[in-house]
Amino acid sequence: MDRLDVHVGGTRVAYLKSSADDDARAVVFVHGNSSSARTWLPQLTGDLGRRFRCFALDLPGHGHSDPAHHPADYSLPGYVAVLTGFMRELDIADAVVVGWSLGGQIVMEAAPELPDAAGFVVFGAPPVATPAQLSEAFLPNPDMAALFDDQVSEPEAKSVAGCFVATGSSFDVKEFVSDILSTDGAARTGLGASLGAGRFADEIAIVSALEQPLGIVHGEAEQLVSLAYLRKLDFPALWRDEVQVIPGVGHALHQEAPRQFAALLSEFVGEAVHVG
Repeated sequence: MDRLDVHVGGTRVAYLKSSADDDARAVVFVHGNSSSARTWLPQLTGDLGRRFRCFALDLPGHGHSDPAHHPADYSLPGYVAVLTGFMRELDIADAVVVGWSLGGQIVMEAAPELPDAAGFVVFGAPPVATPAQLSEAFLPNPDMAALFDDQVSEPEAKSVAGCFVATGSSFDVKEFVSDILSTDGAARTGLGASLGAGRFADEIAIVSALEQPLGIVHGEAEQLVSLAYLRKLDFPALWRDEVQVIPGVGHALHQEAPRQFAALLSEFVGEAVHVG
């Protein structure tokens, strides 16, 4: 696995790349708020990363990437520009694009600008059309307020990280905590301000118009996203016509159940490429 970087819109964006051959199908991974590319290490270093060219970028202000040049870039439109620019710079426009949590919202909002992508997979990221839908799509959790604060204490970071996994899980959340503490605080406050100002697209309209398949995956023990809300969604591009539920895991299912997630993602890639 290689750690590399590329300049996108004048910002240095760090990324990880798996060891697969150069002619293998590309898969791009987008992490969530106050996370980093290393959250995808189980996928990049496992069988998935040997079979497909897997790319995991650090969003600006996260991981090893530089901070954003302007506060307004810490927003869904700003991150969409980074993702689409990243794929353009690396010439991987036909990749399958995978997003977790905030990364899933970014992937959905970027979809209209990625017409050559083979397909999209999101989890921990319910598509919404209006601010009013947020309270229905997301489960109430006061710990999440810290992800929109400039300064986050270690106890707060631990509380947030505990919400990423199933209740009572023995999963070690120290890397989640480390990523939260090392993220540029301006990225959190900027994102919060942009969302409060309604700077996000009508994601329901976007997914309803998709021609490529969209896989929605959900952890059965998810603490942050409503499965009932997801199951109410109805759009033609939904992969296998239903939400794919992985039992016994929560919001960070790619970490809690990496083998099951990798197997499901491999099936999606195979089917998406065949359709394409």
